[in-house]
Amino acid sequence: MKKLILVFVLAIVTSLSASDIIVKQSNCSVDKTVKNIKKIVKKKGLSVFATINHKGNAKMVGMKLRASKMVIFGNPKLGTALMKQDMRVGLDLPLRILVFKDKNGKVQMAYRDGSWLADKHIIDAPKKVQKINKGMDNITTKAGQCKKG
Repeated sequence: MKKLILVFVLAIVTSLSASDIIVKQSNCSVDKTVKNIKKIVKKKGLSVFATINHKGNAKMVGMKLRASKMVIFGNPKLGTALMKQDMRVGLDLPLRILVFKDKNGKVQMAYRDGSWLADKHIIDAPKKVQKINKGMDNITTKAGQCKKG
């Protein structure tokens, strides 16, 4: 019983500390949101490196999954500056936004707060982290704007 309580407490603490993940609702479909993200990212002069279709990958192995795609993108100049401080930052770069349909059928966009990089790696770059946060907020806000109906 004590082990079960410990596991429960650890699960709660872990979920509370997961506040570095920001989730925002999109008024668009998963596909339209992804298309919007790519367009916005390219317009900002960033590179789109890949789009991963989690639902498509699940289907290839005979499994079902709600719509879920991840856009991987970044700014090599910014990423390189951070990696020069701590090469392990490369584990968390490039940036990514997960677009998915939740269990209620609503489209969500999820991404990590830029402070994750500073908290988990040895970097001193508050302005760069702030730039990442502002950029991710702007991208997701714009990407999720579609007329309802």
